[in-house]
Amino acid sequence: MRKQGLLSLVLAAVAFTMFFVGAPVAAQDTVKIGFFAPITGPAAADGMSAKNAVELGWKEVNDGGGIQGKKVDLIVYDDRLKAEEAVAIASRLMERDKVVGVVSGSYSGPTRVVAPIFQKAGMPMVAGYAVHPDVTWNPNTKTSNDFIFRNGFLGEVEGAAAAEFAVKDLKAKRMSIIFMDNDFGRSISAGFAERAIKLGAEILSKQMYKFPGEKDFRPYLTTIKEGNPDVIFAAGYYNEAASIVRQAKELGIKSQILGEEGFDSPKFLEIAGDAAEGVIIATNLDRDDPRPVVQNFLKNYRSAYGHDADMVGASSYDAFMILVSAIKKAGTDPKAIRKALLETKDYDGLTGKISRFAQGEVVKPVQIQIVKDGQFRRRAIIDNPEIITPPMKK
Repeated sequence: MRKQGLLSLVLAAVAFTMFFVGAPVAAQDTVKIGFFAPITGPAAADGMSAKNAVELGWKEVNDGGGIQGKKVDLIVYDDRLKAEEAVAIASRLMERDKVVGVVSGSYSGPTRVVAPIFQKAGMPMVAGYAVHPDVTWNPNTKTSNDFIFRNGFLGEVEGAAAAEFAVKDLKAKRMSIIFMDNDFGRSISAGFAERAIKLGAEILSKQMYKFPGEKDFRPYLTTIKEGNPDVIFAAGYYNEAASIVRQAKELGIKSQILGEEGFDSPKFLEIAGDAAEGVIIATNLDRDDPRPVVQNFLKNYRSAYGHDADMVGASSYDAFMILVSAIKKAGTDPKAIRKALLETKDYDGLTGKISRFAQGEVVKPVQIQIVKDGQFRRRAIIDNPEIITPPMKK
């Protein structure tokens, strides 16, 4: 869909929702929370992971007595990784389903399109892992979307953390970047490049590949091999990530491959096979974190679904539980929920201890994992305040 057509959809949805949101809502027997993710389509594995994890949290909440004695009703929609689908979902969640808050288990494209709709309607939303800055910021009005919160890292924060690790831990001086042509790839690679250059590293090349659809990365990797970088920073989702590392191995590339949260999936390990061994990623989940909230989730997820959890699921679980915690404290009034989210301090999250939200952006350490014996294991934790504190916008 062209941008003009999509903008018209958004504006129509905003007008439609604003007409009805002001109407009084009858008391409900349950607390309704909305959720959307790409459950089918090109990102179905991630969407199902997010859905599974949130449903695990939903069961835990209801088994524990719900919210203020009321059961939680989780309203689930599939956005199919389509922005226009997400716009329609936003309207349905508010008008038909009468939810009190929303969790995004989706990518940046669908999430940042619905953010201004929910913001205009005064509907709290917590995004699990979408990285684009426009999720929490309106570039047109130059104001924060103050009803929108992000549990995952801003793309530039995660990219900067990866660069910090590359230069200071790996002692890398020469780097190449390969990234996908979408919001995720552009923002996270820009954050990496900016921090790497600031730390004195040289960026030998930046190459952007088509998404979706790219399968042959050999031409890009051949160019990278000629420069013989210390580190290759690669940005992609699990399918692209697996192809990159497999084809890099086939070409005899010895450079350390440093990825990001898109690699953080059992599907990456499965598809990449032996080529995944030794790959390092910046992500949002530390499997070796000894805290009960982490180890219990990992055990319960595997027991429920028969495979290991990933960053997408863990981040979406946290987003759901953060919203539930705010509703427990504040009740179901949207402004009170927003206030409770803003006042979040030292929250013991699955994906790290959240010190606070700053303009809707999470402040917590970035996790560095390495693939050892076919599993993600702890390699480092980046907690430098200069890195993990998102830049404030004015």
